[in-house]
Amino acid sequence: MKIALDPFMHRHVPLDDLPRLAADLGYEYIELSPRADFLDWFVHPRVYPERLQSFKKSLKDHGVQLSSLLPMYRWASPHEDERQAAIKYWKKAIEIAVELGVDTMNSEMGRGPHPERGSCSSCCQGGATTESSEASWWRSMEELVPIFEREGIQLNVEPHPDDFVETLHPAVDMIRTVNSNNVKFLYCAPHTFHFGDDMEQMIRDCAPVLAHVHVADTFNHKASSGLRYIINPPGSTARVHQHLNIGEGEVNWDLFFKTLADVGFDGIMTSCVFAWEEKAEESSRFMRGEIQSYVDKYWK
Repeated sequence: MKIALDPFMHRHVPLDDLPRLAADLGYEYIELSPRADFLDWFVHPRVYPERLQSFKKSLKDHGVQLSSLLPMYRWASPHEDERQAAIKYWKKAIEIAVELGVDTMNSEMGRGPHPERGSCSSCCQGGATTESSEASWWRSMEELVPIFEREGIQLNVEPHPDDFVETLHPAVDMIRTVNSNNVKFLYCAPHTFHFGDDMEQMIRDCAPVLAHVHVADTFNHKASSGLRYIINPPGSTARVHQHLNIGEGEVNWDLFFKTLADVGFDGIMTSCVFAWEEKAEESSRFMRGEIQSYVDKYWK
């Protein structure tokens, strides 16, 4: 079991100082999410040899390892120029992972077209259908999976609110259809109430390909007849969820961890809280201790 920190709340810490901070917060592993000076959102990696070597030295000096890299590129865009750019960026990110000795990368199914080109659910105004984004994702997988397999890197994929796939079962079916030992599923706990209605059953259903979990709390936006949140105008398609500390939302954590233990989960657990930048260090320390307490309780 690897318990890792997603350092997004600490993204303003200099890259070379990040391993020291992670170690001080009690983590042996970092899941490196997008940051402007490394793998930034949707653009070419900002990585050159001197930066890479300096970061590698800092990791070694502080006894911290990278559990995974988390690139975010538009590999499901139905606009071929965007998709091809995403493939180029993915290939560079894979080269970086190899240089760092990282054997795991993770990402989301993809939000589809660039916002400036429209994001409606039909073909109007340049928007993309779910089908066109899925077709693009499959083209990207056909290009990338052989590279992951050749380089010995595991790719863990998650559906995300407002992706072309938001719920658990279609995403798991697609990942199993890829039929590669190098492509697995990531269960993101704060997306639980978007994934479906039965968390225990969902974890059991994805268990054959489950390799990675993101740990953060959230409220059930579907509770109270759908009025846990009020969004104007009525009928808005906005997606809502949080990434809170354990115990601040409505995820059943005993059930979550017990079910993971029952299905034999032994992958990466990433503390993935984003809500408390004003007390980021306190939050990260708290999450490290809470995750460990559940692991000690259910993995005996």
